[in-house]
Amino acid sequence: MKLRSIETFWPLKNAMKASYPSIDSDLNTTILIIGGGITGALIAYKLINDGKKVVLVDRRDICSGSTAASTALLQYEIDVALHELIKIRGINCAVDSYRNGKKAIFDLRTIIDTVKSDCQFEFKKSIYFSSVQKDLPYLRNEYKARKEHGFDVNWLEKYELKKMGLNALAGIESKTAAVMDPYRLASDILIYCQKKGMQIFDRTNITSIQTQKGKSIAHTENKFTITADHVVHCSGYESTQTLDEKVVDLKSTYVIASESLPDLPNSFKNAIFWDTSKPYLYFRSTVDGRIIAGGGDEEFVDAKKRDKLLPKKEQYLLRRFQRKFPNINFKLDYSWAGTFGETRDGLPYFGKPDPDKNEHYVLGFGGNGITFSVIGMNSILDSINGIKNQDLEYYKFKR
Repeated sequence: MKLRSIETFWPLKNAMKASYPSIDSDLNTTILIIGGGITGALIAYKLINDGKKVVLVDRRDICSGSTAASTALLQYEIDVALHELIKIRGINCAVDSYRNGKKAIFDLRTIIDTVKSDCQFEFKKSIYFSSVQKDLPYLRNEYKARKEHGFDVNWLEKYELKKMGLNALAGIESKTAAVMDPYRLASDILIYCQKKGMQIFDRTNITSIQTQKGKSIAHTENKFTITADHVVHCSGYESTQTLDEKVVDLKSTYVIASESLPDLPNSFKNAIFWDTSKPYLYFRSTVDGRIIAGGGDEEFVDAKKRDKLLPKKEQYLLRRFQRKFPNINFKLDYSWAGTFGETRDGLPYFGKPDPDKNEHYVLGFGGNGITFSVIGMNSILDSINGIKNQDLEYYKFKR
């Protein structure tokens, strides 16, 4: 599956920090990680620091799949609003999931400090706003639910949003959010893990996995094998090709990035923005003064049809941005398309879909893929060791 269009901002900005070989011999390891994006990197970080022998492979160049297309808005909010998630999954799962997301942002900050990554992580506020009258009851219900369960939020009226340069009716301000460069962080974590002994191979496609005598034997396209005690699948939306259960609906999404603004408005220095429209729009800035706008989601059909829509979506996103922020001159510099997915409850999937196989999945589907991957990182050892874990229960397969 082609997960993104060719030109995305992050790889062009960073160039290549490290290169890795393809596999050229049979290997034995304790754990095989499939997927070399931000999820695979975080899982590798956890396992290598626990002293495990780890091999990581990716079918492409490292970090060149969904991670390269991510806009890296780090929020504790989930695609499904808290007051709706409570109805779907109950109070405990819903509130814990929002709290897990909040904790994940701070856990990520610790990892960044540990690996000494210059990924331009910045804490921000999050502004969840509505531009249409019919969405105001929904937004008020969400504000009430978050307040009731202890989340630090403020209600913003139209005049307060106008001071930020935002043309909207009302909003919820959350204190905890962040932005970063996901490509740089994933690259830096993998370099850190390699220095600690992890073997990394890119352009290594796993074509099948067999279970023999309690071991998992992964076969590569080039006829080599990797024998492991456990396999951890971190291949995101491509995992739909290896799962029997349908867990996600694939979507195409679109992103534009502006030229650097000489005077970036303070509102973008301090906050990220997203709205109540379905599918929602979102806006953030970068350290070098650009604004990134995303949305315009469509049902995913195939990569060619997704990418063919990019010129049309560029204009759509430009128009929508200009309606929201009429005083900012957005000069288009980059645009790209990517594939992501939505689950029924907006939550990720972790653990073993088949109890008879030592194959584990960490699938951070949705708009919170990075924070979900941090939550999965904190559950992976329990999954491998067969230890009960509340998150593995919340986010299990066949739920």
